[in-house]
Amino acid sequence: MQTVTGLNLDRIATTFESLDDWEQRFAYLLDLGKKLPPMDATDRIEANRVHGCQATVFLKPTIEGTPPRIQYSAWADAPTVCGLIAILLTMYSGKTIDEIGAINAPAYFQRLGLESHLSPTRRNGLHAMIQRIRNIAAAHTN
Repeated sequence: MQTVTGLNLDRIATTFESLDDWEQRFAYLLDLGKKLPPMDATDRIEANRVHGCQATVFLKPTIEGTPPRIQYSAWADAPTVCGLIAILLTMYSGKTIDEIGAINAPAYFQRLGLESHLSPTRRNGLHAMIQRIRNIAAAHTN
């Protein structure tokens, strides 16, 4: 299981909102990426690869408990994407399938101001990661 210690969505949003300009927000995004725990190299396999990202991204689910909760671990070869992954893991990891389905990730990223500052390829990659997370959860509904 891969968690990003000390992060929660309210704290991330508050920090983003307190920063004055995009450069400061971008630096914070990079800092979030540095907090991402390493993903085991054995999990960086084609079956875990997220397609549609400019960067190389791997995302692995682990399903635990009753009701089932999905823990996600992830890795990317780009620092910006690692920051996005840190937010996504904070948002989705450890949630039930129903909770995952109810999360409006695009609205959260718009609130942070990231949607308008990411390049089109990074934005597409972000949406590909969100879709992969949601598809994994949907595949485990009864």
